[in-house]
Amino acid sequence: MGASDQANQPGSKMGTIDQANQPAAKMGTSDQANNQPGSVATTERLDRLLSQAANRCCADCGAPDPKWVSLTFGAFICIKCSGAHRSLGVHISKVVSVKLDEWTDDQVDFLTDSGGNGAVNTTYEAFLGNYTKPRQDCSADDRNDFIRRKYEFQQFLSNQQLSCVSQNGKHHYQQQQSSSNRYGLGHAFRNSWRRKEDHKPVKKAVEVGMVEFVGLIKVNILRGTNLAIRDVMSSDPYVILNLGHQSMKTKVIKSSLNPVWNERLLLSIPDPIPPLKLQVYDKDTFTTDDRMGEAEINIQPLVAAARAYETKSVTDTTELNKLLAKDGIWIPRDSPISVIDNKVKQEVTVRLQNVERGHLEMELECVPLTQ
Repeated sequence: MGASDQANQPGSKMGTIDQANQPAAKMGTSDQANNQPGSVATTERLDRLLSQAANRCCADCGAPDPKWVSLTFGAFICIKCSGAHRSLGVHISKVVSVKLDEWTDDQVDFLTDSGGNGAVNTTYEAFLGNYTKPRQDCSADDRNDFIRRKYEFQQFLSNQQLSCVSQNGKHHYQQQQSSSNRYGLGHAFRNSWRRKEDHKPVKKAVEVGMVEFVGLIKVNILRGTNLAIRDVMSSDPYVILNLGHQSMKTKVIKSSLNPVWNERLLLSIPDPIPPLKLQVYDKDTFTTDDRMGEAEINIQPLVAAARAYETKSVTDTTELNKLLAKDGIWIPRDSPISVIDNKVKQEVTVRLQNVERGHLEMELECVPLTQ
C-alpha cells in the first residue's frame, strides 16, 4: 500500500480526518521518519491491548495473532483483511501496522477508548441476519465483500440501515459525498478516482475492492532538489503518491526549492504490480495548486528482490544481486537494491518530468506479507 484523506463514518466512534487540512487531528496519516520512537510505556500499553481475548483474533475473519489495526474503527485485523481495508481507501479505513509503524500515546488512547474488537463487532456486526461472516480461509471475494459491507456501507448496524442500503446502494455514497464537501478542493482532488462510482449500484462498487496484494511498500520521501519556482521567488511543495487506487500525500514544506520531508508513507502492493506514480505540487491558498513535475518508478525489481530474500535464504546484497541477475532482473545503476538490517531497500533519485527542473530522492522498502 497507500497520501490521504478519510471521510466521516456515520457509525464510527472517532471523527476522521483530512490529512492535508485538519490541524486538530490526533493521528497522522503518514509515518514521519524523523519521529522519535514511542516510549516503552506506549509499547507496553499496545501489547496489553493485543493480549486481550477479543483482540487475539482478527475482527473480520477470526485469524489468530492479528498484527494490523484499522485506526478509523479501532479494530485489530490480520494481514489479509488489512489488504481489503486498504482497498476501501484511507478515507474509509486507515490501516497501520502494530510492528512496522511508530505509535503515539494518542493512538493507543483511541484504541483503548474504542474497546477493541469486542466493541467494534458489537456495533458493526449487530445485525448480521442471514449473512455468513467469512473465516480466515475464505476467498478474497468473500473477504472483500464482507469488509466493504461492514465498514463502508455499514449494513449490519441495524435492520433499518440494512434495508436502506439493500434497496438503494447509492444511499451511503450520497451521505459520504455531502459530508466530504466540508474538506474542500484538496479532498475532492485526491479522491477524484471515486467520483465515477458515486451513482453506481452496490454490486459494481463491491467489485472495486476485490484486489489481491503481494506485499507492502514503505516509501521514504527524503528531499527535493532544485525544484521549479511556482510562486514569486519560491514554492510550497508537497508530494502525492499513487499506487493502483491508493493515494497518499506528504506534508507541505513552506517556501523551499530544496525541501526536506523525511516522511514515510506505507502502501499495499496490488497484483498485477503497477508503477509507483508521484506528482509534486505547489500549495496555493486561493487558487488551484500548481504542478511541479511527476515521475513513475518501476517497483517490480524491488518486489522480486524482497521475494528472493524471503524465500531463498539470501543473506547479503552481493548474493541478492547475483540471484536477480541470474533470473534476468535488471536493476538501474542509479537505483541500487540492498539488504540493510535484514530489510530489502532501494535508493531512488528521479528526474521530474513535464517540468523545467527538479529531482526527488527517495528510499523504498518492500515488506513481505509474512511480516
